[in-house]
Amino acid sequence: SVRTMVPLLLLLLATAHGLDKINYTPILAGPDLGGERTTSTFVLEQPRCVFEGYNNADIWLVVAIPSAVSNFNNSVGPGTPERAFQEFPTNAHAYMTLNTTLLNYPCPKPSGEITVLRVGSETSCVKDESRPTCNGPLPGPGPYRVKFLALEGSEPVAETQWSDSITLRRARQPSSIQVAGSSHSAGMIALTTILSILLAILLAGLVAMLIFEGSDACGGSSTFSKQEAVSVRRYNTHHVYDQPAARL
Repeated sequence: SVRTMVPLLLLLLATAHGLDKINYTPILAGPDLGGERTTSTFVLEQPRCVFEGYNNADIWLVVAIPSAVSNFNNSVGPGTPERAFQEFPTNAHAYMTLNTTLLNYPCPKPSGEITVLRVGSETSCVKDESRPTCNGPLPGPGPYRVKFLALEGSEPVAETQWSDSITLRRARQPSSIQVAGSSHSAGMIALTTILSILLAILLAGLVAMLIFEGSDACGGSSTFSKQEAVSVRRYNTHHVYDQPAARL
């Protein structure tokens, strides 16, 4: 049909203009880096020493769903609705982002330099339709496939192979986290409960002992005061009755 012939004709046209197939497959960065894959990002090795000779080209990263790989049209440029991040993956089955030149992919790489690309790290342009090449967070776990495409102006001149499928980490459901936690900590919960009861009993006993000792101290002080008062009254009484006897 005409619909199926159009992509083939465009592919042949791109080949006729000299689209080079580079024998390079994008790969994820090594696990030593950390954060190789999250729930919305993944980290790729930079394509160093891959696009040598394309000094005037812009090198783009293409992110696509796997079903879009077989009939991907390199002639549809970045910034178009078919390649807009904001339309991915519902209305656009691929988008283009992280454009740069060969100057940012020097060969060989300087010693000690981290040469990676984090795909999905830009959050400020997620809904900004004026930034269709946004490097925004991936909308789901995928899988996704990527390749690098070099354009001179609007003409594709070189491309790498497509990567293997990349699947992101899935966010754990809160219910599953709670179930897993309760199954592993049932004994700990029981032990904590027992220790809490024993601590409450100990505190109650300590409070009772302090109250008892406090009441004893108050009682002793009161008795001493009464004895002093009685002795004073007896002394006064004796003194009063001694006065007539002295006159006699």
